[in-house]
Amino acid sequence: MYQHRDIKGSTLDLPVNKVVCVGRNYVGHIKEMNNPIIQEPLLFLKPNTALCPLNKPLDIPKKWGRVDHELEIAVLIGSTLSNASPGQVKNAVVGFAVALDLTLRDMQQECKEKGWPWAKAKGFDNSCPISHFIPAAQCPDWDKIRFSLSVNGELRQKGKSAQMMTPIAQLISYASRFFTLQKGDVVLTGTPQGVASLQEGDRLELMLEDYRVNTVVI
Repeated sequence: MYQHRDIKGSTLDLPVNKVVCVGRNYVGHIKEMNNPIIQEPLLFLKPNTALCPLNKPLDIPKKWGRVDHELEIAVLIGSTLSNASPGQVKNAVVGFAVALDLTLRDMQQECKEKGWPWAKAKGFDNSCPISHFIPAAQCPDWDKIRFSLSVNGELRQKGKSAQMMTPIAQLISYASRFFTLQKGDVVLTGTPQGVASLQEGDRLELMLEDYRVNTVVI
C-alpha cells in the first residue's frame, strides 16, 4: 500500500488523501495537444487509490488502449488550506516530488467525443506513480524547479516551474477556493510538452532537481 515518504525512504506522518490535478498549465503541451489556451486553471481529481510508488515497476493497463505519460511536479500539503492566499500556501507545503499523470488517451478521447466526464481515463488505480518527497526547505525558489523524463535513454519531457502559466503557489491558492486541501493531499501542477505513450519494457529515468528515480514498465 502506498505511503508518503521522504527522500531517505522514511514514512511521513501524513495520511494519503486526494490528488488535485491541473491541465493545460504549460503552453508547449497545450499546443502539442491542439487545445485552446484557457484563462483559468483546468482542475480535476484523482482518488488516493491512484497513488503508487514510482520506484516500483509500473504495471500499466493492457486492455484500454494507449497509456500516455505526463510528467509533473507534485506538491505535498501539510496543513488544511481553504480559500488560502499564496502566502498561506507557502507555509502549508511540506515537500516536492516528481510524478506521472498516467492517462488512458483513447478512453479520454472517446469520453470527450461523447460529452462524458473523463475521470476513469485519469483516475484509474495506480495512475499517479510518485517519487519520495524532497523537503520544501530544499526548494526555496518555487519558480526555479527543474524536472525531466527520459525513456530508454531518450529525453522525452523537460521543464521548469518558471514555464507554468499559473505558478505553484497561485495554482494551489486557486484550487483551495473550490476544494479544501487537507493534510496529505497532493497537488499535480501540469505537464510540459513531450507527452507520449508507454510500452511494456520501457525504462524510465525521472529527475527533480538532482534527485533521480528509475523505474520500468511491466
